[in-house]
Amino acid sequence: MTTINFTVLPPPQELSRDIECVRIATHTGHLPLEVKVCPSGYPGIVFQLAVDQTAALESIAIRSAKALDIPILFLHGQGSEPSIMRFRDIPFTTIQVVFKPYALYSLFGWDTSNFNQSLLIPDQFGAVDLEKQLMSVNSIEEQVSLIHYFLIAKMNQTHKRDELIELTLDYIRDHISSISVKELVTEFHISERQFQKRFTRVVGMAPNLFIRVRRVNEALKLMHSGQYERLSDVAYALNYCDQSHFIRDMKAFSWVSPKHIAMKVREFHTDLAGSSYL
Repeated sequence: MTTINFTVLPPPQELSRDIECVRIATHTGHLPLEVKVCPSGYPGIVFQLAVDQTAALESIAIRSAKALDIPILFLHGQGSEPSIMRFRDIPFTTIQVVFKPYALYSLFGWDTSNFNQSLLIPDQFGAVDLEKQLMSVNSIEEQVSLIHYFLIAKMNQTHKRDELIELTLDYIRDHISSISVKELVTEFHISERQFQKRFTRVVGMAPNLFIRVRRVNEALKLMHSGQYERLSDVAYALNYCDQSHFIRDMKAFSWVSPKHIAMKVREFHTDLAGSSYL
């Protein structure tokens, strides 16, 4: 996306277990933007501010709902639906702290089973003072540090982990082209019923859905890499049972068909946080 500049930063050492990355986006133009975002399965915190010190976002829409009056600071759920973010016609900066899939559980201690597409305002996740602090400083570096301090404090208060689910998520990441729930329960010696319950509580969606979301993200990354000439090659590399299954998942999680994505793949921005396009 040539009209938005992205910088992706690693998390501080203290938060490296719970944060995937920090993504900073800056837009200097004066035209409204409509950014289509593919779900990544990662929750996170967003601080979004226009040059006039008000919210840059006008709305966030998914297929089933639309949110208006977006707060300057908000926390979002894992997400399993593509969204459209509409920005005002004004320069802006966003700071997105991208959590690991389980971080709402490990940092906040929440049962996330009903939190998938939710958006929380600051007083709903104890961040009213953080929002004031973010508005009182001018540099992005200071703002990122303030968010880190806030999350370290949350982590130190919570002391909540599900080690097995965290291990299964690492396994999913390393075997995304072929992983299945059946393989996971065999590998980690747990009943499928217990695994489904624990995974949904910690990650916020069923493991089959999470795997589908992550596999589409991997497909988008492979398509963007340019190493595959045909869509069928991407589908084969990720062990989709047939091309119609691949097309169905791509449509479900990216608004458009693989053919249309392939035509505009260079317009995509893909990094650790996920994929988006104008």
